[in-house]
Amino acid sequence: MGEIQRRIVIGAGLCIAAFALVGIRLVDVTLMRGHGAAGIADHVAIARADLTDRNGELLARDLPVKDLYARPHVFWDKNQAAHDLAAATGADEKRLDDGMANTRHPYVLVARQLTPEQQDRVMRLGLPGLEFEPSAKRYYPDGRAAAQLLGVTDADNNGVSGLEMGLENQLHAHAGGQVATSIDMRVQYILAHETEAARETFSAKAAGGIVMDVKSGEVIAMISVPDFDPNERKLADGDSTRNVMAQDVYELGSVFKIFSFALAFEDNTMHLDEVFPIGQGLKIGKFTIHEAEHMPATLAARDILAQSSNIGTAQIAMRSGGVRQKEFLANLGLLSSTRTELPETAHPLYPRSWGTIETATVGFGQGISVSPLSFVASAAAVVNGGRRITPTFIKQAPGADNRGAQLIKPETSAQMRDLLRYVVTNGTGRKADVEGYDIGGKTGSAQVPGPGGRYIPHALRTSFAAVFPVHDPRYIVFVLMDQPHGTKETGGFALAAYTAAPLAAKVISRIAPLLGVPNNAPPVTLARGNS
Repeated sequence: MGEIQRRIVIGAGLCIAAFALVGIRLVDVTLMRGHGAAGIADHVAIARADLTDRNGELLARDLPVKDLYARPHVFWDKNQAAHDLAAATGADEKRLDDGMANTRHPYVLVARQLTPEQQDRVMRLGLPGLEFEPSAKRYYPDGRAAAQLLGVTDADNNGVSGLEMGLENQLHAHAGGQVATSIDMRVQYILAHETEAARETFSAKAAGGIVMDVKSGEVIAMISVPDFDPNERKLADGDSTRNVMAQDVYELGSVFKIFSFALAFEDNTMHLDEVFPIGQGLKIGKFTIHEAEHMPATLAARDILAQSSNIGTAQIAMRSGGVRQKEFLANLGLLSSTRTELPETAHPLYPRSWGTIETATVGFGQGISVSPLSFVASAAAVVNGGRRITPTFIKQAPGADNRGAQLIKPETSAQMRDLLRYVVTNGTGRKADVEGYDIGGKTGSAQVPGPGGRYIPHALRTSFAAVFPVHDPRYIVFVLMDQPHGTKETGGFALAAYTAAPLAAKVISRIAPLLGVPNNAPPVTLARGNS
């Protein structure tokens, strides 16, 4: 009987030990899977849909990776383990040392989103107590080409900038699928290449560009340089994550004259053949408005825009008056932030007190600052028949017409298209002309405000707004350079006519065929030789 009792006791002990081992493992798993804010459960990858361009080209995708955790209590030499793991993964050795000395948590996060190469180096260490957890890392095949536009995700695979953040809900809702953007990467590459080349040629601090469909509002391309590599998740010298096209505001200068002339057509306050005195300066109270370049004593209204006269435009703007001007610009959307799928936005800066001098200077684009994206949307409304357009970064149905309320008369829009064509054929926009595409546009050379509100001597921001084909507009192209410098080829001039206008022409000449815009240039007639 005693032998039977001993066997029962031994069997019960084994059962208790087995249950204890199971309990320990459950505690281990529980601690592993959820021990507060630093728990592994908080780092489980969240699947996101692919981002593609309008033609299906892959822009962003989740790639499977591993997160590495360690159990410090199993290491004989914690300091050596921290050193070896840091060397293998690139983790901070001091952070690992501190984590392994902390007895409150049984696990230490070694590194997130390890590549297969890093995993292999870790395995070669032969250390016990390591746990690899499935995770995901967002990968951008095109690298820098659309970095600020697409944005990036954080270590938990949540969007923190660009379309990754702006389309967060759609990307989660379509996990495992695709979300098609409006971007055409063929156009994006061209815009990026030409913009960066011009920035280098003219030693500009920054540059950017936008291509947008004037009827659907689709942004076909958007570039901002300097840029960064979204796959590196760290900035090299000279890199920038800032999208200057969407989140910065600028005094854009003479491209703003487009709106002054559109308002004058709306209010019938001038006609194109009317002659205005230019002289040596326009005195308004204690202020005197000057020209950026020498102008004749008088100019017809059409040549005021073509030659980009500040004095002439100021006189035209003052005919409508400050109240009407402010109302008109507000209706175009220039006095409020432009809301799109991009989280990056900017609020315009404009005069609190809108008197006569403010009316005059705003008329030629000084004293008011807007984002380039906001300008493009408003300029598109001027040329697309006069109807409101909202930029979008989501692919629309083929031939979509998303134009909204009528902002200006169709007749005004037609007059502005003719006038913008005249600027390119007879004015400062000559270097933007591309044979066969009937480009209309406007140059802008704006002074750059410095500390204390004073303008920096000889510093310019140059831009060009182009629409093509001008008489049946499909696309608007806007390019900008921040503080370009003249070159030997430009005779030292850095004005928009020499810097931004040629850039727009290079972009249009390359993208127009891709976008299916027919070239209507007359056929070349070859002389026949004697046979």
